[in-house]
Amino acid sequence: MKKTMAQAFFGGVHPNDMKAATNEKAIEQLAPPAEVVIPMSMHFGAPCTPLVKAGDHVKVGQKIGEFHGLGAPIHASVSGTVKVVEPRPYSMGGNMMSVVIENDFQNELSEEVKAPADPDALTAEEMVEAIKNAGIVGMGGATFPTHAKISSAIGKVDTVIINGAECEPYITGDHRTMLERPEEIIGGATYLAKMFGVDRVVIGVEDNKQNGIDAMNKVIAEKKAPVVVEPLRCRYPQGGEKQLCQAITGKQVPPGGLPAAIGCAVFNINTTCAIFRAITQGMPVVNKIVTVSGSGVVEPKNLECPIGTPFSCLFDACGGLNDKTYKLIAGGPMMGMAQYTADVSVGKGTGAVLAFCENEEQTVEHPQCIRCGKCVAACPMHLEPLFMYQYASKNMLDELNDAHIMDCMECGACAYVCPARVHLTHMFKTGKQKLKDKMAADRAAAEAKKAAEEKKEAANK
Repeated sequence: MKKTMAQAFFGGVHPNDMKAATNEKAIEQLAPPAEVVIPMSMHFGAPCTPLVKAGDHVKVGQKIGEFHGLGAPIHASVSGTVKVVEPRPYSMGGNMMSVVIENDFQNELSEEVKAPADPDALTAEEMVEAIKNAGIVGMGGATFPTHAKISSAIGKVDTVIINGAECEPYITGDHRTMLERPEEIIGGATYLAKMFGVDRVVIGVEDNKQNGIDAMNKVIAEKKAPVVVEPLRCRYPQGGEKQLCQAITGKQVPPGGLPAAIGCAVFNINTTCAIFRAITQGMPVVNKIVTVSGSGVVEPKNLECPIGTPFSCLFDACGGLNDKTYKLIAGGPMMGMAQYTADVSVGKGTGAVLAFCENEEQTVEHPQCIRCGKCVAACPMHLEPLFMYQYASKNMLDELNDAHIMDCMECGACAYVCPARVHLTHMFKTGKQKLKDKMAADRAAAEAKKAAEEKKEAANK
């Protein structure tokens, strides 16, 4: 088998990894919170419809949210009584319909959770069905429903990649999982190989996690698993699936395309573990490993907590926050979302909760682009951020579309290298939303025009 480590992807940056605070700290089980707030949207697609109401008794693993179209079901993460079903603050901004469960601390398992008699006897279809019922989504943060990704890619994919890059600074949950649960990773990867009918699965891991690579290789050798661990040179955003595909296969995903276009399918480390648990135990996604770190956290840790745990409980378990804390972020510092309250809760895609002290704020109120071009060199998607910024700020939406803003992955590499500290990523998020709104308005106008013409034609007959 030829070595492929020499591949590289275009652009990227080298931020300090800031992982030392937690990369040697074992995953701790959080003392269960008194109540969990489970948002009905933790996946790419429309929010789920709540299946429970105030006063209902629920058990761990019981389905409490049903999806429609593209999505994944949502399950109770603790047993207890549904206190209320109402909109609550949401980590992606605004409020989201949520099921609030008062924990009875009995941890009763739902009868709906059934382990198959022989997991190894399941067909690919049965495994995909188990993944769907378990509500598994991309746990790295993208939250695309895993069953949809697998079923649409079976037959088109010859390279299955497990994403162990974990390139965002501070986050160490995947690294700890490699060290503490390598059997689950390799087991899940083996089931993925079976579903896709491939003879091997590649796990891409940045070479700053050598002990994680060693732990997985040991399990692969013991189980003679059809899995290969590929060490990768550290570079952000290597964890982006298009960049990871290029680093491992040397092929580039075409603009606007998906990894399946070049025969690849990519799954996160914790998604792979969730697949293993769903197939072997019938266990849905009810817990999440979260790195709690940053200069504002008294004692940074890796915590495993029930889905729906308020961020405030995570901070309490880490000795609280420093007095000078000014910013909370859900996710990593490069792509995470700043939060206005610690009352939002952990979702399936929450990999980290970070708190920062005031001495790290380095924004400029009225930044001026100096046309140095550093952002162009850093962009892993071959885009031109300085022009996209001008178009977005002046509402030049047609030009913005022609500049391929929809290919922007909001990785923040451009903003990181910008010497003028221009608010690039923020402008691209708002620019993409404006463009989506314009497309929707144009579509509605075209449909209204067509309906009016049809009505006119019918009247003239």
